[in-house]
Amino acid sequence: MAPTQTTPTTLAEISRADLLNLSIPPSASITDVKHLSSYNWIEAPTPTIAVPGSPPLWSPPSAPQQLKKDSGLIYIAQNAARHPDSPLEPLFRALYIAKPSFDIRTIDVVTDRNIIRKLLSFINPSSTRNGLEAFTFNIEIAKNTAIFSRVETATHEFIKPHEFRGFGHEFEKVYTTTQINGSTGHHRIISYRFGDLNFMVRHETDGYVDAIPSSNSKAPESDSSLSRMLGSLSLSPPETTFPASKLSIKPSGQPIPLASTLEIKTRVRHRPLNIDEIAPQLWVSQTPKLVRAYHRNGTFQTPEVEDVVALIGEWEGRNQMDLRKLAALTRRIVGVVRGVGGSAVVRYDVGRDKLVVSKADGKKMLPGDLYSKWNDKDEYREHDAGAGSAGDGVETEKEGKSTAFGPGDGKGEEDGKPAGTGARILPGDGNPESMAGGKNGMRVAGEESV
Repeated sequence: MAPTQTTPTTLAEISRADLLNLSIPPSASITDVKHLSSYNWIEAPTPTIAVPGSPPLWSPPSAPQQLKKDSGLIYIAQNAARHPDSPLEPLFRALYIAKPSFDIRTIDVVTDRNIIRKLLSFINPSSTRNGLEAFTFNIEIAKNTAIFSRVETATHEFIKPHEFRGFGHEFEKVYTTTQINGSTGHHRIISYRFGDLNFMVRHETDGYVDAIPSSNSKAPESDSSLSRMLGSLSLSPPETTFPASKLSIKPSGQPIPLASTLEIKTRVRHRPLNIDEIAPQLWVSQTPKLVRAYHRNGTFQTPEVEDVVALIGEWEGRNQMDLRKLAALTRRIVGVVRGVGGSAVVRYDVGRDKLVVSKADGKKMLPGDLYSKWNDKDEYREHDAGAGSAGDGVETEKEGKSTAFGPGDGKGEEDGKPAGTGARILPGDGNPESMAGGKNGMRVAGEESV
């Protein structure tokens, strides 16, 4: 399940002008947003996640803070760094722990937020602050679902003592409180409808704001169901094995509503961060809250948490042409791959300013047992009767370290050599009391931090 290698066979080339020839839908908005599951990566000798995990809690100090500059290890693509055999496996394991009867056949596209942002940057290069750079991702078709997987030349990097990359990661350490012992990053999985397709999107979340519910409020059914699932896991045998997997799964944390999640951005005070710079990232993940933290020579005042739902909605309205092209482009790419056996690599060729789709060798992205989720019709309940399909390639339906994408020049890491051969459920109590309560939990920057 190593990254898919390409063959010389070119299947399609797509220029920016070609997008005008596709069947572009009359509108393209995100609707029907649902939180599905979440997990944290845990610092451990073998690849280990905590489910549902928790983002760090926003807990700013009351006085101005002088911070040291960022240094040390920075993750660009933590899922690939920690689990290179199958970077997408944690998404599916967390999903089926939270929702055992989820019908994956109703999903048309599974992807990381990063890939959608890169496709959007191809459509409109001015939407990214640092300019359009080369990028690559793999595609595998499982029945009617297209699975997109990131390919990075480096999955992490080290900021040396003499280098300056800003204060963003140090800011997160001081202004948030880690909730999961040993956590190095929190990832969330959501679904929504866009361009007549059903998307499942994974993204990293910087933190959340604590909302104390009223005494007569009722917890969502999905959250209480997940709590019962975690409770049962804590009484289970110490290990549960999945065939052909090296991933360990630990029940820990508590579900955090999407409405409480936030993105953190830092910037020098004399260069204010415009919402248009960060809107694409917030839009793809439907993150509702934003912290814009400004500093002067590393000294930060306490910033406010902004509700940016309305601003992101306005951005979506202003950028309809780009988003309509994004929907059409996604359909076109999936259609090409579906027509050639369901395995391909997509890369942006900087020199030719084109997307190039090439046939790949067909290596599987996931452990074998997960593919059965597309087969057993009796195992699932329908959760979306109106699911769309990516089609056969004929467009006949509607359809950086600031705000730039994952830069990095460090050598990719493949840590976590396994002690066993199966994915394991590790013992844990699944309760908030088991989570780290102090600010000494390690917080390592994530794949799209600014």
